[in-house]
Amino acid sequence: MSGSRKVYKWTCGDITLELGRRTLVMGILNITPDSFSDGGLYNSMDSAVAKGLEMVNHGADIIDIGGESTRPGARPVELTEELERVLPVIENLAKKSNVPISIDTYKFPVAQAAIKAGAKIVNDISGLRFSPEIAEIVAQSGTGLVIMHIKGTPQNMQKEPRYQNLLKEITEYLNQGIQIAQNAGIPKHGIVIDPGIGFGKTLDDNYRIIKNLSTFTQMEFPVLVGPSRKSFIGNVLDLPPDQRLEGTAAAVTACILNGAHIVRVHDVKEMKRVTSIADMIERA
Repeated sequence: MSGSRKVYKWTCGDITLELGRRTLVMGILNITPDSFSDGGLYNSMDSAVAKGLEMVNHGADIIDIGGESTRPGARPVELTEELERVLPVIENLAKKSNVPISIDTYKFPVAQAAIKAGAKIVNDISGLRFSPEIAEIVAQSGTGLVIMHIKGTPQNMQKEPRYQNLLKEITEYLNQGIQIAQNAGIPKHGIVIDPGIGFGKTLDDNYRIIKNLSTFTQMEFPVLVGPSRKSFIGNVLDLPPDQRLEGTAAAVTACILNGAHIVRVHDVKEMKRVTSIADMIERA
């Protein structure tokens, strides 16, 4: 045990990650023209691979690659286009680095192809709801799985989301996703959960989730949180995404002190430093 966090082993294909001794940093690599923060920055394979390697050099423990924006109101991308965006980057990055690659997708064909290309983790924003078949390929390959909570879809999730009981409803959704995964044969040590900050949540909902993160750590699964540059920070500070570094640092610290095992961030170098200090406080 490290501080108040339980220590887990997360099986991700032929890699096992230890969670809880220190916070792992998942670097965000969006190969999209329309992501809310970094859309259009890494559209070419060379620029995307270079950015991935930069994050590795800055201490990223995982690189999370996405080929479709899931920002509020984002339109779905055609399957062939998503595959064309992510597969060359996964293949090339996997050849140049041993840091595990995560594929950020809710589509079974993308998950399947990404695993064949070298991805070790599937990060599913729908918690296995949009393509339950993902559970089967994850079980067959032994890939790690992130089950996230979302209310609605990226197209409608921020249109007045309402909950009778926020924490209870998220917990129930995650438990149902866990059941789908385990029914498909995915072992407990292959699963990480994510309460889905910003995905069908109000401003206050997001802060309540961070403050009450222990609700999810009590589910006895490692917890991933993705607060980086999101609107719940920007709305309070009245700042655009590229000026939310300090707000993200504060949110990341709070997440760690409340039990997060993994933080998903854009600014790897800076947030690696933040996690080092937050981990020291958490262990004190």
